Amino acid sequence: MRYHNITKDDMLNGDGLRVVLWVAGCSHGCPGCHNPVTWDINGGVLFDEEAKKELTDQLEKEYISGITYSGGDPLHLANRAEITALAKELRERFPQKSQWLYTGYCWEEIQGEEILSYVDVVVDGRFEETLKDTQLHWKGSSNQKVIDVKRSLEACKIVLHDS
Repeated sequence: MRYHNITKDDMLNGDGLRVVLWVAGCSHGCPGCHNPVTWDINGGVLFDEEAKKELTDQLEKEYISGITYSGGDPLHLANRAEITALAKELRERFPQKSQWLYTGYCWEEIQGEEILSYVDVVVDGRFEETLKDTQLHWKGSSNQKVIDVKRSLEACKIVLHDS
């Protein structure tokens, strides 16, 4: 897996103060995307042990609420295995920290993915420029959903995250 950036003390990509991992690779190509530089699966730099240490150092800080995976698309087929392994490792090491995942895939398309066992919130769906709304909380267009993963899996239907 490759990544472009690790943002520290982020307040825009999930609840509370977060660390954000911006992965490389996205095949959706949404017109108006705010981060097209991350589309190339070969872009950025290799996610290595040093990058993982940078993430864990941030997550050890008491005031950090959790981690957000964004990009690109963390669920790009080339990223799924490694991002799932990372989410699992961080869930085990930091069970009290929340994990958010942004993906262009719809909830229905990612059912059965192992990563859902480790993340708390999924923001799903492609960015739709015609539905862009800067007043929306944690999403860019009104078609996207901010999903409470655990409650949705238990209910067998989408339950939105309380904002």
